[in-house]
Amino acid sequence: MSQSYLMSSQQDALDNLRVIRSLMEKAHIYRAISAPAALVGGVLATAVSLVGFSSLSAKESDITPDEFLFIWLGILAVTAALNVFLLSRDAKNRGQDFVSDGMRMALRAILPPLAVGGILGIGLIVHLQNLTLAALIWIVCYGLALLATASFSPRSLVRLGWMFVAAGLMLFWFWAAKGELHLANASTGPAFMAMGLTFGLLHIIYAVAVFISKKPEVISAE
Repeated sequence: MSQSYLMSSQQDALDNLRVIRSLMEKAHIYRAISAPAALVGGVLATAVSLVGFSSLSAKESDITPDEFLFIWLGILAVTAALNVFLLSRDAKNRGQDFVSDGMRMALRAILPPLAVGGILGIGLIVHLQNLTLAALIWIVCYGLALLATASFSPRSLVRLGWMFVAAGLMLFWFWAAKGELHLANASTGPAFMAMGLTFGLLHIIYAVAVFISKKPEVISAE
């Protein structure tokens, strides 16, 4: 009886330790998203959008839908690689595994909206050459992915998620009212504007807000 009680107590203690570890991972997992990576991605997105606008205003050869897709996939690849590097370095400095239980939980939250947005956006570009709708879908689904982590991410990322969703919806209503969102529309101007204002400007604002935060521990984690 005594041995059974002791084993039960030990099991309860182990369960409590697992819960505490899980809560600690939840507390830091999305602080591990790098503000420097967000800044680099924001600067790249802003620069590409400005170049796209300048080429349109100069009446040079227009950017094709395939080129538009490859440009933004390239920016995504560079930013994601940098973010993974910084995240893994931060995990190593903390003495933790890069792919932890908390990381798996975060991936389960963000992958569905990111996959839906990515597939729909690429399909609109490849099959219908509609860059504007593709950009709006990317923006809204990215915002939803950030909001899906609200229970274990810092408020700064939750606010960023709401800004992406709000910006995407407002741009949708604005261009829909002007009749510019029909499926056959292959204009690159609105798409570059949408991507620059959101993936460019909003990421820069987020990164700057993290850097000037008065809490050093939040800055180092985010």
